[in-house]
Amino acid sequence: MRVLVVPFPWKSHLYNLVPVAWSLVTAGHEVRVAGWPDLLDAVMAAGLTGVGVGPGESPEVRGRRDQRQSAQRAAAARRGPQEGLDALFEVGPDRRRLGWEQVCRVVEDLVLPQARRSNDVMMEDLVAAARAWRPDLVLWGAKAFAGAVAAAAVGAAHARVLYSVDVYARLREDFLHAQSLVPARRGVDGLRDWLEGWASRFGVPFSEELVGGQFTVAPLPAALAPDVRPGTLPVQFVPYNGPAVVPAWLAAPAPAAVPRVVMTFGEGTEGGPVRLPLSVGRIQEILDAVADLEMELVLSLPAQARGGLVRVPAHTRLVESLPLAETLATCSAVVHPGGAWSFGCALRHGVPQLLIGRAFDAPLKFRLLERAGAGLGLSPEQADGPAVRAALVRLLGDGAVRAGARRLRQEMLAMPTPNELARTLESVVAAHRERRAVSVAG
Repeated sequence: MRVLVVPFPWKSHLYNLVPVAWSLVTAGHEVRVAGWPDLLDAVMAAGLTGVGVGPGESPEVRGRRDQRQSAQRAAAARRGPQEGLDALFEVGPDRRRLGWEQVCRVVEDLVLPQARRSNDVMMEDLVAAARAWRPDLVLWGAKAFAGAVAAAAVGAAHARVLYSVDVYARLREDFLHAQSLVPARRGVDGLRDWLEGWASRFGVPFSEELVGGQFTVAPLPAALAPDVRPGTLPVQFVPYNGPAVVPAWLAAPAPAAVPRVVMTFGEGTEGGPVRLPLSVGRIQEILDAVADLEMELVLSLPAQARGGLVRVPAHTRLVESLPLAETLATCSAVVHPGGAWSFGCALRHGVPQLLIGRAFDAPLKFRLLERAGAGLGLSPEQADGPAVRAALVRLLGDGAVRAGARRLRQEMLAMPTPNELARTLESVVAAHRERRAVSVAG
């Protein structure tokens, strides 16, 4: 079969899709990855075939634009975009739902602007590419809604592929619920209006499948799924982050009886400088607070931040970057901003983790991780020296947290591999073809 893979146009989102794409290639299927032109080098570096869709920006131009947008999102985060949204991040069967005003604010301020910015510019090219190639299956990264529209335009089966905890499906459910309570609201749906406008250009009627896919591929253990939904196919998270080299210090035997801890605070922007969730002064405060802990600390910081440090504890190794998946196999704990790739690597290796971040899904991720007993979460405002020290002492000394991290690792390793998922996808596409044939005949 032919499979078209459509990532949200960031390298990290592309990397999330590479293992599944390769599982389909090695199963004998034709696979193409459709992305913005500045993603194609990364597609080819992964050994996959790319198709350019959307704007032909240089990495430098795109980096400057994305840096401005990241700064705008960070400023919005400091203003408290999650204020009043506690219900969205609750866990358990008795979760409350967001009210109309709260859910509309999130959709209008966050979901729609991001969706339009990333999808509008590639929609027409992507549909044209799909019509020319006629894929049987489209796998689109969460938030890459153009993939759903292109699949519908050619009658292909399609799936939304998650990269993190599924806060967006929950948000859509809350929106539809709040809308249903008052008949006058039923004509107010910015996300539907946007998608329906695009779909109608290609002769496709709107359906909720354009928002959530015909089914969903989820790479996290069930303990980290906030809600149970039918039509979800689990798959192991398999780390891929582009080319990497294991440094000599990591290849050498680890120090006996001394726990290794990784701290990494960098969050990359596409083509721009690395941004930090904490100031260099705050990082210095954390280093001072943990200086007397018995451990080997590996601190990954960009060069401009390392230069601002005044004191570095004797047990600390400063590096600019490191192959995280390989390093975590030797670690007893990790501190990181909570990005999907770092989070997945820590889960796969059974490493207790402290998340320090402010991403939109961070509160839900924090609560699910803590409920599973496998780690802790702090906002950047909470992450001062004493708080991080206390969290590290617990991660290193609490056997229950270590056991919780190991349970999540075992749960993940029991999930289907990407190769096993590929066989399931073959069956899903075959069933889709049969349904379409019956529909056409009828």
